[in-house]
Amino acid sequence: MNNENKTIHDFDFSLICEFFSSMDRQGPGSPDVTLKALSFIDNLTQESRIADIGCGTGGQTMTLAKHVQGKITALDLFPDFINIFNQKVKQLGLEHRVNGIVGSMDNLPFRTGELDLIWSEGAIYNIGFERGLNEWRKYLKTGGYIAVSESSWFSDERPKEINDFWVNAYPEIDTIPNQVAKIYKAGYLPVATFILPEACWTQHYFAPKAMAEGIFLEKYSGNKTAEELVASQRDEAELYRKYKEFYGYTFFIAKKVRL
Repeated sequence: MNNENKTIHDFDFSLICEFFSSMDRQGPGSPDVTLKALSFIDNLTQESRIADIGCGTGGQTMTLAKHVQGKITALDLFPDFINIFNQKVKQLGLEHRVNGIVGSMDNLPFRTGELDLIWSEGAIYNIGFERGLNEWRKYLKTGGYIAVSESSWFSDERPKEINDFWVNAYPEIDTIPNQVAKIYKAGYLPVATFILPEACWTQHYFAPKAMAEGIFLEKYSGNKTAEELVASQRDEAELYRKYKEFYGYTFFIAKKVRL
């Protein structure tokens, strides 16, 4: 491993944002997976209020907007992501019901009981899985849904190299049964759980990221920090190829069943 196992958190936010801004999505996933998760959610109408938290440049949000009715508010901490997001919204003619705003997921601008659906692909880790489940719940109506994808261990035991990497990058990573138990404890009824297929990593995440790396390195040729960022991303891809049977992303869909 290069870079002393540096993770994304070791780099400047503005540099990270620029690197990922050319990508349709900023984490593993795919349109098919977004629609599969959506298939477990019912009762959405044109009156429904939906929030996509940690939306990035909005690849998954645009998929949602094409297949659901109702108004979508998408939120991300990075203004550059939101600028790109709202450009996509305009290109698709969705301005009347989709809007991207800059904001923090630990201080959401929604009213208690306002939302019918909270969506978050690969982003809840920024606040923490358990904390996000508990703090975001108040914004949902009773009967409303939460749908999030989150990193998971696929076994109770794994090689030291990958265990140490994830414990350093995201100590809250857990096994799927433990994550489902946390969902239930937070006051939701677990509805569906499924593991994202390998193509969500290789085809829809690592392949576009490899293209972004080339553009980024050409722009920042000779910049040590930029080179270290790209190296850390290549290390992440290599770790996945080496240890993918031990971890991945899981989609969790759950319903708020009581006040």
